[in-house]
Amino acid sequence: MPLRVEAVRQLLRRRTLVAFAVVLLLPAVVWAAFAIGGTPHGRDNIPSLIDVATSSGLNFALAVLFVSSGFLLTLPVALFFGDTVASEAGWSSLRYLLAAPVPRARLLTSKALVAFGFSAAAVLALPAVALAVGTAAYGWGDLQLPAGGTLPAGTAALRFAAIAGYVFVSQLAVAGLAFWLSTVTDAPLGAVGGAVGMAILSNILDAITALGSLRNILPTHWQYAWADALQPDLEWTGMVKGASVALSYAVVCAALAFRGFQRKDIVS
Repeated sequence: MPLRVEAVRQLLRRRTLVAFAVVLLLPAVVWAAFAIGGTPHGRDNIPSLIDVATSSGLNFALAVLFVSSGFLLTLPVALFFGDTVASEAGWSSLRYLLAAPVPRARLLTSKALVAFGFSAAAVLALPAVALAVGTAAYGWGDLQLPAGGTLPAGTAALRFAAIAGYVFVSQLAVAGLAFWLSTVTDAPLGAVGGAVGMAILSNILDAITALGSLRNILPTHWQYAWADALQPDLEWTGMVKGASVALSYAVVCAALAFRGFQRKDIVS
């Protein structure tokens, strides 16, 4: 199955268009909320990115990323990876694809690469559009830090690009689980819901401080590690740990997906 064919098939799916529409419209919705609500402010007088969201386009983009990276961006990633194989089984077309004949490993590779591409496009489109909307609304300028001080616009832009890349990498744990579940079930909602449920459970467990250092291996524990980049001296430690955990989950789940699919009796 050529990548181009699979990409076109997935692009024309309604869920693809809806996912991208939600991601692309969110910055405009957040801007409208600020325009209607007036001067933004955080909760309990604790400095946050929301406090300085209207200071510049970069501030606005980071605020949008802050409110969306915890859950919203999980949805398109889980959708693209969880639906890719299970939907074929649900439509009873999977066995016909394999009868072409298409080697199972090649089929999974094509679907995984296309899901990866669409997920990356969806996740990275959000900060890009948010930066464009924020710059148009509040202008291009230095990044105002919540705790005080500023970062030059050029330096902040480079860090913003690194942050956007990290946000996508941190979602690979969800991607891996969704892809694995997609190969073991004929119900797309089961695969997507399972991956989203894992993210929710991980967030709940991460809030239980009694678990101590065990929380470090949770897939969502490091999802806001990119905040370390918002200080005068860039700190990479948290993001390196978060990327390592996410990639580890992705590799293990991908291996399980390929191993199980090679041996699976395809009847749908």
